[in-house]
Amino acid sequence: MDTQTWNTSEEDAGERLDKWLAAIAPDLSRSRAQQLINDGQLTINGEICTDSSAKIKPEMEVTLTIPEAEPTHILAQPMDLNIVYEDEDLLVINKPAGLTVHPGAGNPNGTLVNGLLAHCGDSLSGIGGVARPGIVHRIDKETSGLLVVAKHDVAHRFLSEQLESRKLSRRYFAVCWGIPSPTSGTISAPVGRSPNNRQKMAVVERGGKDATTHYRVHEAFQNLASLVECKLETGRTHQIRVHFQHINHPLLGDPLYVKRRNTSLLPAPLKEFLDSFQRQALHAAQLRFIHPRDKKPMRFEAPLPDDMQELLNILRNL
Repeated sequence: MDTQTWNTSEEDAGERLDKWLAAIAPDLSRSRAQQLINDGQLTINGEICTDSSAKIKPEMEVTLTIPEAEPTHILAQPMDLNIVYEDEDLLVINKPAGLTVHPGAGNPNGTLVNGLLAHCGDSLSGIGGVARPGIVHRIDKETSGLLVVAKHDVAHRFLSEQLESRKLSRRYFAVCWGIPSPTSGTISAPVGRSPNNRQKMAVVERGGKDATTHYRVHEAFQNLASLVECKLETGRTHQIRVHFQHINHPLLGDPLYVKRRNTSLLPAPLKEFLDSFQRQALHAAQLRFIHPRDKKPMRFEAPLPDDMQELLNILRNL
């Protein structure tokens, strides 16, 4: 438990309590400050205050008690994690295909978060008052590649703001059917829940969120398929998969967005490979952001995993 006391001045007068508290205590996000105030953890001149919108007055004595982070209900499970980078504020993980990021209904264990809890242990100071890793952005279970995870509220807030302002840069490599035309361009189409299948996302006319994907064909394999580099401007659920399906160039192996194809017409090596390749050919290859503590630019790259390398080798040799 940590207790801190501040005295307000004329310069502070008129400021909202939660906003002032987040500014004077840099280890707190504004939402966390609101939570602590609402929970009765703040006193003004010795009296408990639960109004986060209260206005600051001069010569107030403000005392805040920050309890120890509550243990999470999520089970810590040791697992092999490909940790590309780690410090006291964050981790960068190269996630393999097949690993779910966060526990959910019917899938409470065996996720990346379960593994991170076991790995990080006491180094997690809490996200929203709970001792858990802060997932800044997710990638699909069957997508491989890089993602950044915060260890505490301040890092989570700083990285999330970069994601919101589009300063956190993510680049992907995908293998799609056919050759997009033009070979470089931008797909801007709103993405929302499919009206026909609630398990799927889709480009929708109403109720969707703006979504923008920039792409460039890196390599074409006859007219059969292409290796495409994608840069996300937004990060909607299944965005790249939905956008490429929308322009009639869905990703190879995508179990959700590729209509059943007549594989008998494919070259034998490719047909044989795709019969066992049960995931979308999508890899989060590059991640760039500003570090929350020293504000230095960080850049990480992850090479294509073996299964996508094998797919490309087959396509090159057809």
